[in-house]
Amino acid sequence: MTTHATRLRDDLPRPWLASYPEGVPAEIPPPEFASLADFLRTRCAEHGAKPAFTCLGKSLSFTDLDRHSDALAAWLRERGFEKGDRIAVMMPNTLQYPVAIAAILKIGAVVVNVNPLYTPPELRHQLTDSGAKGIIVLENFAHTVQEVASVTPLEHIVVSAMGDLMGLKGHIVNLVLRKVKKAVPAYDLPGHARLKGILSGHAGKASAAVPIAADDLAFLQYTGGTTGVAKGAALTHANILANLVQMKLWLDVKFRVTGRRPDPVIYMCALPLYHIFALTVNCMGGIDVGAHNILIPNPRDIPAFVKDWKAHPPHIFPALNTLFIAMMANEDFRRMDFSDLMITIGGGMAVQRAVAEQWQ
Repeated sequence: MTTHATRLRDDLPRPWLASYPEGVPAEIPPPEFASLADFLRTRCAEHGAKPAFTCLGKSLSFTDLDRHSDALAAWLRERGFEKGDRIAVMMPNTLQYPVAIAAILKIGAVVVNVNPLYTPPELRHQLTDSGAKGIIVLENFAHTVQEVASVTPLEHIVVSAMGDLMGLKGHIVNLVLRKVKKAVPAYDLPGHARLKGILSGHAGKASAAVPIAADDLAFLQYTGGTTGVAKGAALTHANILANLVQMKLWLDVKFRVTGRRPDPVIYMCALPLYHIFALTVNCMGGIDVGAHNILIPNPRDIPAFVKDWKAHPPHIFPALNTLFIAMMANEDFRRMDFSDLMITIGGGMAVQRAVAEQWQ
């Protein structure tokens, strides 16, 4: 891998530039940071007590994100994880997700995002193919890990409950999920650690800074599972940092043209953070600009989603065809006030013209 970008020959046409609004450069400047670890520490310090992520009515500030990820990073180093080791994260949109990936990136390890709805064979393939030595999993899906743990490279397993970072409310959330909704199947993972215990037992600790280069691996992002076994795309720290520069340049155009820059900018995060779209736009992009991300654990529950939208009217909403369609079919959603919404981003695939026109 190399740290420099591949440049087009100066004599080649660039027709796409004709569609760029004023203020968007043809080429981006070098990223401000050498690694995502530096990026995370700096941005968390800058944004401090501002809310970074909210889920089910409970918030995590940028300071919380920094200190919790420091504690988890310290535990990972104590368990022998080193720079370059692969660590899987198997979670829907929860407060624990950004904490987990920030901790992994801080020690120079590689995040392997896992769809929590994977079947045991799919999970076994991804853990084996990536060489993941550890996994951080929400307890709702720990039974899937149990089925494959003995035939994968896993050495350490961390289990988290949905309410782990929600204070007193978390006890109620966990009780409802376990006893009322029966959403936590029984599992048996000898020797596993609990995330809540790790964070309390290592509070105030931080692992020693690890030298990380821009071209070091940050993510093994698996994709293509619908057309055969999933393949891991190798993403460096520079890859993601360059994406952040691009996104900020385009967002600034909207803020400049409208003369309006909310503080904080509110992102609605209904797409899964384990997918590259939401990971880059919501999680990393939101951290970059000090945004407040509203995490939706289950976007299929449209009525609950609508309540979150009403409670936190977003300025920026990334989504895809199926989600746009499902939301527009809900009468409560159609009657809401959208005056705060400034930017809608379509991804995953091209937004169908009929869907885009109906949304508009």
